[in-house]
Amino acid sequence: AIRIGNPQSWDLAQSAREHSGGWFTACDDNAILAAQKFLAQKEGIFCEPASAVSVAGLKSGLEEGRIDDGASIVCTLTGHGLKDPDTAIAQSPEPVRVAPTVSAVCDAILE
Repeated sequence: AIRIGNPQSWDLAQSAREHSGGWFTACDDNAILAAQKFLAQKEGIFCEPASAVSVAGLKSGLEEGRIDDGASIVCTLTGHGLKDPDTAIAQSPEPVRVAPTVSAVCDAILE
């Protein structure tokens, strides 16, 4: 669990990192929110920000060259976005308003 400055299961996480040869990285709020948005837009997964941390960390690891080419990666997403909908709403664009006709909807989709 993420708890600023005092992770709930730090000792267990540290042990798992040591046994797996893994690593930790820090991700700022912008990186986490970008990962949440990416998951919603590209994968159709609406997770809460705390759950998107694994994907933000993956991106960081790729950028830092910590992940080997061809590596198999699993990012576990456990928290649904409805646990914190206000954060998702705050970073979303205004809805597109479309006339209630098939042609108007098609035009809006194709823009």
